[in-house]
Order: sequence, then structure tokens, then C-alpha cells
Amino acid sequence: MINLTNIAPTPVMTTAEINLDKIIVVGDRVLIKPKSPANRTESGLYLPPSVQENERVQSGYVMKVGPGIPIPLPTDEDEPWKEPGEKVKYIPLQAKEGDLAIFLQKSAYEVMYGGQRYFIVPQHAILLLERDPDLLS
Repeated sequence: MINLTNIAPTPVMTTAEINLDKIIVVGDRVLIKPKSPANRTESGLYLPPSVQENERVQSGYVMKVGPGIPIPLPTDEDEPWKEPGEKVKYIPLQAKEGDLAIFLQKSAYEVMYGGQRYFIVPQHAILLLERDPDLLS
């Protein structure tokens, strides 16, 4: 687990007001806040935290999304009169902020930011997205 205490929010902010606008997710990665795991099985047995954290598949809510997969630029070296414009284009990701994501724990990186636990997950590790259409409108 990576602790990002060096870039923690200012002391004036409460934990409910953590500003994720300062975080920039890079490439095809997604910042996910994990759901609180169920501490009992369907039959009523209590699960210790170590069992809950070691599950292969986790779920959580998408908080921030990276720009996507960069597309390589065509080379225009044969025409010297053109101005070099390095404008990068991206293939957008399927995940949107507010989606419920089910992802592989093995590919995720756990980080702490402002006392909250988050996962940085690459797009290819997300198995399923559930989008609530009421959140988008």
C-alpha cells in the first residue's frame, strides 16, 4: 500500500470534503473508492478483515478517470513547411465517474489519500461496470 500523506488535503478540509481535483489520473487508469465489504456470509458467519481483503474480485465506485489510451501521431517529417503540433489524442475509457466497478484485486494498487483508501486500477482489470442513469442527468 502506498501512503500519499505528502499530498494530503489541507487541515482546513474535513474528510467529507476531500478535494480529488488535485489528483490527475494518468493514461488508462481509474481511481476507485472501495465499497465497505460485507462482514458476514449469507449463512451468518463473520469474516475477518484478512479474508475480505484477499478476495480476487473487489468492487467500488469510480472517483476519477484518466484520459485514455494515447493514439500515436502520424509522422509528417516529409513536409518541412508544417508547424510541429504535438497534440496528443486519446481513445476514451468506458468507465465514468460514479460508476460501480468490479475489478481484479491482483492488478490494483492500493493508496491512501486524506485518510481514505483508494485503488488505482488499469482499464483492463475492470470486469464489469454498473452505471446508474439517474446519476448522469
